[in-house]
Amino acid sequence: MIAEPIKQTSDNEFMVACEECGLVVNIPELSCGQKGSCPRCDHTVIKQIRLPYHRVVAYGIACLIMLVLSVSFPFMSFSVNGMGQEITLLNTAETLQHFENSALAILLMLTVLILPALYILLMLYLYYHAANAKHLGHSINRPKAVKYLCRVLFKIQPWLMVDVFLIGVLISLVKISALADIGLGNSFWAFCIYSFLVVKCVSLVDRTWLWQQFFPMQPIQGVDVGDSHLSNNHVACHMCNQLNPMPTANHGKCLRCESHLHPYNPQDSLQYAWAYLLVSIVFYIPANLYPMMYTVSLGESDGSTIIGGVILLWEMGSWPIAMVIFIASVLIPVSKMCTLVYLYYSARKRSNDSSYVAIKRMRLYRVTEFIGRWSMIDIFVVAILVALVQLHNLMSISPGPAAICFAFVVIFTMLSAMSFDPRLFWVAKGKSKQASELNSIQQ
Repeated sequence: MIAEPIKQTSDNEFMVACEECGLVVNIPELSCGQKGSCPRCDHTVIKQIRLPYHRVVAYGIACLIMLVLSVSFPFMSFSVNGMGQEITLLNTAETLQHFENSALAILLMLTVLILPALYILLMLYLYYHAANAKHLGHSINRPKAVKYLCRVLFKIQPWLMVDVFLIGVLISLVKISALADIGLGNSFWAFCIYSFLVVKCVSLVDRTWLWQQFFPMQPIQGVDVGDSHLSNNHVACHMCNQLNPMPTANHGKCLRCESHLHPYNPQDSLQYAWAYLLVSIVFYIPANLYPMMYTVSLGESDGSTIIGGVILLWEMGSWPIAMVIFIASVLIPVSKMCTLVYLYYSARKRSNDSSYVAIKRMRLYRVTEFIGRWSMIDIFVVAILVALVQLHNLMSISPGPAAICFAFVVIFTMLSAMSFDPRLFWVAKGKSKQASELNSIQQ
C-alpha cells in the first residue's frame, strides 16, 4: 500500500535512513563542498561537490581518452640474453586464455577494462542528462531507462580494480627487474593516469545526490526523524535511500527507483554473509597449498606458492615487495576472515551494547570492507608475469591452480561483506532513549 505524501518543511529538505545504522535523518539543502553525515555513526549520507556537472564530465572524458591510449600502444617489454617480448594490456588476458585460465582472463578484463569503461560511460550519460534536467529545465526522457542505468552504475562500482591492478604491475616490475631488462611503453604511463582518473571519478559520484537530481525524494506518512529500521514503519531502499512504507508483499518495489525492497531481516543477512565467508575459507586452503605460478628456467619447472614467493623475495633482498605481497595475500585475507567471523558472531548475539561499542564495530566493518579487494594484487602480479615472461624453455611463467582459488577467496569475502547488514550492530531501544542518545551525539 502506498502512503499519501506529507508536507515537508522545505522543498529542498528530505529524510533518508542511514544505510549503516538505520537512523532516519533530515537532509537540509547543502552548499557546494558540503556533505551530510549521520549524527549517530558518522557515515556520509550525501555530499555536494563543487561544479558537479563540469568536473565529472571533464574527468570522465579524460579517463576515456587515457583508456584508449592504454590499450593502443605497447605496455611493457621484457628482454634477457638477446631474447625479448613486448606486450600490450590486452595481451595479459589473451595469455591467460592461452593457458586455459579463462576465469582469470575474464576477471582481469572485467575489473580493469570493461567495467571501468562502462562505469565512466554511464556516469557521463547520467550527469549530462542531470545537467539538462537541472539547468535547462528539460524533462527526463525514458525515466525507466534512467532508473535502470543508475542501478547498474552503483552495482558495478565495488568491482572496479584499476588501482589494484596498477599496484600489481609495479610489484611485477620489481620482482623481475633483477632477472632481465624491463621497458615501459607509452601505454604504461597512460594507464597510470587512467588509474588516477578512475579513482577520482568514483570519488565524485554520490548516490543520494545523483538520484535526487532525477527523481526527488518522495515523503511518506508516519515516519519521523529519529526513527530507525527497528521502528517497523518503513523500509529504506538499498539502492536510492528512498523511505518506503512497509510492503504488503514479500518483495515490494521502491516508490522512486522501482528496485526490489529488502525489509530488515537479521537472519537472512547473517545466513548469506556466513555462507559466502565459509566458501572463501574453503577456497583459501588450496590457494595456499598449491602453486600460485610455475617458473620455467633453462627447461626446469619450479612451482611457487604464496608463502614460497614471499620467502624467495625476502631472501633476494626485496624486503619491501615481500612485505607488500605478504600483507596483501596473507595478512589481509586472514585478518578479514577472522574479523568478519568476530563481527558476525557479535551481531548474532544481539546484546544490548552501547552506541560506543556499535560505532567501534561499525568502523571495523568499514575498514574490513574497504581493504578486501586489495588482496587481488597477487592475482594481477601473476597475470602480468605470465603475459610478459614467455621465452619458451629459456624462461617462462605460467599460472598455477592456486591463482583461481585465491581469486575466489577475494570475490567471496567481498560478497560476504557486502551481503552483511551493518544495521545488526544497533540493537532495539525505546524511542525516547534513542532520541535522547541522538541529541547527545549531535551536541
